[in-house]
Parts: sequence; C-alpha cells; structure tokens
Amino acid sequence: MIGQIFILSSKGDRLIYKDFRGGAGSDDVGSFYEKVTALTGDQPPVVMTHKDLNFIHVRQGGLYWVATTTHDSSPFTVVEFLNRLTALVKDYCGSLSEKLVQMNFALIYELLDEVLDYGYVQTTSSDVLKNFIQTEAVSSRPFSLFDLSNVGLFGADTQQSKVAPSSAAARPIQSSREQGGKSEIFVDVIERMSVVIGSNGVVMKADVEGEIKVKCYMSSCSEMRIGLNEEFSIGKSQLRGYGAAVRVDECSFHEAVRLDEFDSQRVLRLCPSPGEQTVMQYQLSNDLPSAPPFRLFPTVERDSGGRLLMYMKLRCDLPPKTAAINVCATVPVPKGSVR
Repeated sequence: MIGQIFILSSKGDRLIYKDFRGGAGSDDVGSFYEKVTALTGDQPPVVMTHKDLNFIHVRQGGLYWVATTTHDSSPFTVVEFLNRLTALVKDYCGSLSEKLVQMNFALIYELLDEVLDYGYVQTTSSDVLKNFIQTEAVSSRPFSLFDLSNVGLFGADTQQSKVAPSSAAARPIQSSREQGGKSEIFVDVIERMSVVIGSNGVVMKADVEGEIKVKCYMSSCSEMRIGLNEEFSIGKSQLRGYGAAVRVDECSFHEAVRLDEFDSQRVLRLCPSPGEQTVMQYQLSNDLPSAPPFRLFPTVERDSGGRLLMYMKLRCDLPPKTAAINVCATVPVPKGSVR
C-alpha cells in the first residue's frame, strides 16, 4: 500500500506530488531530500526510514521517483512499480527529463489517478490505459545543428537521411499526426559492457549485458516475428550449425513472447502492445566473440615531489567506417586529487 508519490528534481524541487491516503506530513518531501543528500556514498540506499515512514525511491532521467509507505509493504513490489511508472511516463511523454515532466504534469497526474486507487496498484499496462488517458503529451524538441547533417546541397536528400535517427523513437505513443505520429515499430539492441583492464593493458574480465527492446506506435498490432541468428546458442554445450556460433551464457524473455519456434528456427513471436517492452535479455561473461571496441593504456608514475601521476590513454579499435559518439570516460580518484 502506497501513501504518497512524488517526483523531485536533482536539486530537490518538487515536480509532482500526490497523497493517496491523506494525513501525510507537509515536510515529508524535505525530509526525504535531506536524507538522500546527507549520505556520503554515490549510491544512496533504495529504502530509507524517517520516523514511522518508509521512503522507497529509484533514480531515472536525473529525477527522484519516490513512494512512501507506513505499513509492511514489500519493498521489491514498490521498486518494481516505480520502474514501471517511469516506463509509463517515458512512453506517454517520449523521454524522461525535468523539463518534460514540468510540461506534462497534467498527463502524469492523470496517469497516477488511473494507475493507483487509494494507494493500491490497479494496472501499469499501456494497452489498458490507452482507453482512459485523454490528455496528449506536450513535446519540446530543441534545435540542434546535428539535424542539418542529413541535408544535402540545396536541400537534397542524402543516403543518411533515409535512415531513421536514434531519436526517432523518443516521442509519445499517443502523438497526433500534427506532432509527427506514425504507425511504426522500432526494434533496438542495447548492450552494456563492463571490462576490467590490468596495468599492462590486458583485458582481465569482460561482461556483456544486452537486451532487445521493441517500441510500438500502433494502437493494435498483429503478430510480430523477430528472427535471430541461426547460430545463436545458449551456454557452451548448445552449439548449432557449422558457422561461427553466436553464444550467450543465459537469456530471459518477456512473458508475452511465444517460444514455439525458438528452439528450431530461433524465431520470437509476440503481439506488442503500445509502448516500450523488453523482449529479451541476455548475458555473456569473459569469452567474448570479439575484442572490446576500446583499449585503455594506463601509466602511473611518481615525480620527485612524491606526487602520484596517472596518465590514461584511450584508443578506439572500431573499423574506420564506424564512429563512436557521445563517449564519456570517468576515472574515480580519491578526494583531493588534481586534474
């Protein structure tokens, strides 16, 4: 049972607040922000207690999504609900940011009214909510010089302009025709790689976590079939075919995916509902099929004054025709270090 739901910015500004059961204190929002900012660690605990009130929160889009409970509610259930709530807001608003939450506060309040009733979760399915949500999202797309990269001489189309940009799926699922709404389906493969590199530049450990996401912009969609590589295998013992095997250690599928043809033809069947769904998740450790896209060469020296000097060289090993954009390198160092 949930007592309150509120969304805070990274500075503690209250963007959304709703009390479902009444009797909440007026200083609950300030108490949460004081507790979460007073902690020294970078990752504050998901569950915190203040007097007889439990704060359960997740961090998405640079915002704090907080739920409060006073009874013995399962924290895992509340965390799962908050994650689904952020997914719903992302589906209906297009993306998650402080500006979009401020612009679509009426839509978010309408979502909360339909999702929760007196603190009890009713539904988080976008397929069900589409019959009740009437407010359209307000989107704001800032001008960017990168939008001009697909325009050729005198406005002629280029080959790159025929490819959908990466931001094509970052729009509301109920966008109208005037807002560029189309009946489309996007399939994204997202992989996250964690690599441990030794002082000599040799890869000591590498893990890959991937997922296949489907975002549907159709009110009703018939069956969709996603075909994977025929050499796709799960585990080291399940090798298929005669070519180079595409192997993962383990994988899981969405509950709506039908696996009738997966074992024989490596085909996933589903009827996607409006919004974003994670169709498949997979994981691979250590035995990677190819080298990491980047190589790190660290050098540590000590100067005459006793200071420790650290030099980091990052080299991209991608093919010449492949570009890596938005690359950000973060090096955690002790407090008091000078760049």
